[in-house]
Amino acid sequence: MAVLHNRVSQQELKKLLYQETTPRITISFYYYFIINDTLQFRDDLYTNLNALKVFGRIYIATEGINAQVSVPAENVEVFKNYLYSIEPLNGIRLNIAVDDGKSFWVLKMKVRQKIVADGIADPAFSMKKKGNYVNAIQMNKLLQNEDTVVIDMRNHYEYEVGHFEKAIEIPSDTFREQLPMVVEMMQDKKDKNIIMYCTGGIRCEKASAYMLHNGFNNVFHLEGGIINYAKQAKENNIDSKFIGKNFVFDDRLGERITNDIIARCHQCGQPADTHTNCKNEACHLLFIQCNECAAKFDGCCSEACQTVYNLPIEVQKELRKGIEKGTMVFNKSKQRLRPRLNGK
Repeated sequence: MAVLHNRVSQQELKKLLYQETTPRITISFYYYFIINDTLQFRDDLYTNLNALKVFGRIYIATEGINAQVSVPAENVEVFKNYLYSIEPLNGIRLNIAVDDGKSFWVLKMKVRQKIVADGIADPAFSMKKKGNYVNAIQMNKLLQNEDTVVIDMRNHYEYEVGHFEKAIEIPSDTFREQLPMVVEMMQDKKDKNIIMYCTGGIRCEKASAYMLHNGFNNVFHLEGGIINYAKQAKENNIDSKFIGKNFVFDDRLGERITNDIIARCHQCGQPADTHTNCKNEACHLLFIQCNECAAKFDGCCSEACQTVYNLPIEVQKELRKGIEKGTMVFNKSKQRLRPRLNGK
């Protein structure tokens, strides 16, 4: 029987990735469709993609698939043809990242309840009715209209380093919290053109359907998200109305769209937009750090973490025992310095 999971350590896999000489392409895609047997779908997909040396993160649920992967350049056409051989996925849009493909070093494929955790319990909600797609040219045109409202459906740390001009941030830590909030915030704007956007399109597509479900009419969402917008803007030689950096959920933590630096270092306040994780493994806080502070604090978020980071490895391991750090993010949306622990 074929092995349907990885058996090599993460450290060794990452080392092997950077020893590769073959270029890689980072590709993301998603599609909402009904998958009746998610386990079989997952196993078949894993077997075929693993054979093509595809790395990445793929979520599968009865409502569809959400994937961010790294594919050897020489296998991209075979990869594409395989995906298109799966009938519901035939012709789906593949978002190509602007940076190199050294973004993942292992193939992780998980079956989940939903491909985007949304908190929607209403059985009447359906993804069949969703907002109208807009491409880069249409997006720029709508942005010139005074009756257009642009809504960013990403997390605060994504918005902080880059967003569309005049975009509204929904100040919450999770997508499931944002959905009811955006409906409430937009109640007096039901007659406006509402454009929703996110990184690759998956969140804003569901958000557009949720807005229509709640009585909104003129709802649009950016096809392929920021990733596709940047690609189309370049291909059509039009000005990018998205400024700054697009945060991505892989080892790169961001890809630059324009040269604008709109965020600031969380330690010294100087202009900076490089996300990093605190080098202290007992912390691992996600925050923005400039080069000077990275050198000053050894890549740590504080002097306390720097002290721990410089202790012998065995001592650090002892100190970490029993710590449940969960997901920790430098939060500038609510009580602005509150880390998010264990998803709370």
